[in-house]
Amino acid sequence: MEPRESWAALAAGGVAGVCVDLVLFPLDTVKTRLQSPQGFRKAGGFRGIYAGVPSTAIGSFPNAAAFFITYENVKSVLHHDSASYLSPATHMVAASLGEVVACLIRVPSEVIKQRAQVSPSSSTFRILSHTLYHEGIQGLYRGYKSTVLREIPFSLVQFPLWESLKDLWSWKQGHVVDSWQSAVCGAFAGGFAAAVTTPLDVAKTRIMLAKAGSSNASGNVLAALGGIWRTEGLAGLFAGVVPRMAAISLGGFIFLGTYEKSRQLLL
Repeated sequence: MEPRESWAALAAGGVAGVCVDLVLFPLDTVKTRLQSPQGFRKAGGFRGIYAGVPSTAIGSFPNAAAFFITYENVKSVLHHDSASYLSPATHMVAASLGEVVACLIRVPSEVIKQRAQVSPSSSTFRILSHTLYHEGIQGLYRGYKSTVLREIPFSLVQFPLWESLKDLWSWKQGHVVDSWQSAVCGAFAGGFAAAVTTPLDVAKTRIMLAKAGSSNASGNVLAALGGIWRTEGLAGLFAGVVPRMAAISLGGFIFLGTYEKSRQLLL
């Protein structure tokens, strides 16, 4: 992969990340409060819908940039001399590695953001200070494992599906898809991936919001899923599925469409 292409992937990914995270922040807040163990109303309801936005604003660019520069470089290396039928596997590996790298930036931002979303009366800086004082750096990485375990299955579904839909549309019309067509493919792929990975998202939210010393604070994803299933059943595992699907479908449209358009402009 040429250096210019790497820089284009980094910049386009960062711009796309900022756009989608800020536009869809209210939907994300509603989803987080629906998944909160204290319930939607006690977590803030529709009040302070932009609580935690500074954390997202700071983390969005480097997070998305880290994902796409890893994704494009790994895809470039693995595509070299590989058969076309291996393309889905290539996209799966590239997306998975991209998520592992991006989560190093995403998780601290996500922890502070979600705690702010369910405590709208507290400032982002106050929550950051409280987390560092009581839990240290490891508190900022609470839920890293559960986030990676959510993001990898999500990416294993979303990115091969996105690439396949683009290839199919390109073949049907006889030329490479435009950025808006890529965005439509991203919306379908994102919405489907969001639905099937909602239980992992609920488990991640419960772990990040758990009080220090509680059972969920240990970060055991299977234990968190088991606890939700026993106490709340299927409805608990799929809490917030509608706003999650809506946000990620729209997010897939904005994120992947903006990424393609920005990358085309930069190359």
